[in-house]
Amino acid sequence: MTTLYDWFAASAGRHPDRTALDFGPVRISYADLDDLAGRIAAAIVRRLGEPPRRLGLLAARSAGAYAGYLAGYRLGATVVPLNPAYPPARTTAIAAAAGVDVLLTDAGGAVGAVPALSVGDHALAALPPAGALPPVPADTGRPAYLMFTSGSTGTPKGVPVTHANVLAYLRAVAGRAGLTADARVSQMFDLTFDPSVFDLFATWGAGATVVVPGPGDLLAAVRYVRDREVTHWSSVPSVVAIARRLRQLAPGRMPSLRWSMFCGEPLPTEAAAAWRAAAPGSVVENMYGPTELTVTCTGYRLPVSPADWPRTSNGTVPIGEPYPGADWLLLGDDLRPAAEGELCVRGPQRFPGYLDPADDDGRFVAEAGGRYLIHRGTPTAAHWYRTGDRVRREDGRLVHLGRVDHQVKVSGYRVELGEIEAVARRCPGVLQAVALALPAPAGGVDLHVAYEGAADQAAVLAELRSRLPAFMVPRHLRHHESLPLTPNGKVDRIRLGRAPQPVEDR
Repeated sequence: MTTLYDWFAASAGRHPDRTALDFGPVRISYADLDDLAGRIAAAIVRRLGEPPRRLGLLAARSAGAYAGYLAGYRLGATVVPLNPAYPPARTTAIAAAAGVDVLLTDAGGAVGAVPALSVGDHALAALPPAGALPPVPADTGRPAYLMFTSGSTGTPKGVPVTHANVLAYLRAVAGRAGLTADARVSQMFDLTFDPSVFDLFATWGAGATVVVPGPGDLLAAVRYVRDREVTHWSSVPSVVAIARRLRQLAPGRMPSLRWSMFCGEPLPTEAAAAWRAAAPGSVVENMYGPTELTVTCTGYRLPVSPADWPRTSNGTVPIGEPYPGADWLLLGDDLRPAAEGELCVRGPQRFPGYLDPADDDGRFVAEAGGRYLIHRGTPTAAHWYRTGDRVRREDGRLVHLGRVDHQVKVSGYRVELGEIEAVARRCPGVLQAVALALPAPAGGVDLHVAYEGAADQAAVLAELRSRLPAFMVPRHLRHHESLPLTPNGKVDRIRLGRAPQPVEDR
């Protein structure tokens, strides 16, 4: 198998009648999903006259969204997931940066002048049979998908991940999860968030079923698992915090679960314990990995008995060891190997470099004569990617300590505080803006923005909402006549973080 379509098609060939997608009242078999993907692919070729190079997918948790994903791979295109809930200006900017040739949408959305095809239910029902399609390109070095992460300049960064990267990831993680054809796998991650690749393609590679949640299920995880008999779970740890706050995690509430994966942000040990009590038959694994290293690149499986669970210095579950084939090292501030430092990784899951080569500058390190140097320019396979995450080895296990820069995780999404600041500064009347991530009363972090200038809070908030996805819009805004400074003239972020904060500003 050389592409993600091959990964799916092999299961469709072995298990054509098994359920690939379970929407509750509607179930779609592997054969029908493959046929639907083929009909969408044929419609794209008819519209464009040729296969697209990059396909925008402005859809979420619909038959058209999943079949459209596969249609892109059937034609050898790079899929660019786009979130219908994001501000139109952001979606248009991402589509332009990606060079999207065609747009698939399940809700009638549009992006500039990009040719669009509807993959809503009525449009799908009217599609004619696929007929002959071009052969599937077999180049594993082609980008499979292009995800956009928050960028410190105020512009999202494009991360192309190749078919070879994803297949290396799937081969590493599918065995860990114990996926078999009778598995029923959650799909809590939005398609613009790369852990969704596990939800879909690890599941389909095993001939298993993706259990698609309805809108009401996203905040009722335990009920969703119980009512839909989910066997394999993956989500950010914030879901556990929500379930605990709503008192949903009673012991034994999720008897169907066999395996639970958490990723995207640190997993507190107490949260893992609460989840495990509610799903006593489930293995619990904490996974870690930035988008640039293809979904997750390390994992740690908690022992069966909670009495044997490790106690780490910061109360989080270890992130474990890198997957087979990965080279890794920890570099201190002096770029020398250290017991605690920035995690740097290379290997088959490392992406080839950013969509904009300018973003590669300084993000990789090279070895030279036993020393490590910051690499400037295009990376090669020999270069380690600098994750920006500070990691320490404790009792032989890797523990995530936080970021070495101003990047944070909010509900599992990676957020550059600099992007929020850049957008806030675009508001007329804002002279300076600083974004902070401070502990939230219920766990996790809340985003705050402090600014100076003549703009009022309503104007600043409107600017942020018009340009940022909801998870990046700060919960608190505070106007200052002048922002506090350190002795060397920089904005004093520590003092801002210590200032009394309002309960709710927006």
